[in-house]
Amino acid sequence: MIKKVPMRTCIACRECKPKKELVRIVKTDSGFRLDKSGKLNGRGSYICNDAKCLNLLVSKKLLNKVYKTNVHDSDYLAIKEEFDAE
Repeated sequence: MIKKVPMRTCIACRECKPKKELVRIVKTDSGFRLDKSGKLNGRGSYICNDAKCLNLLVSKKLLNKVYKTNVHDSDYLAIKEEFDAE
């Protein structure tokens, strides 16, 4: 039996890729964070594990559109720092 590979869409480049190739961003009670394990509670969205997609996410403030809320610049900065620390 062939195992089905879960696919997700990057919110920046809109490309559909296997879930393991993407990085999950989670909206928690305390703000937004990167979810390296993929198991944090909260609503998640995915971006490519690529600096271009991260820069697009920050420059176009895509989390505002995806979550239909006003995301603070400090949250974008925290996500960028966590991404760079990987």
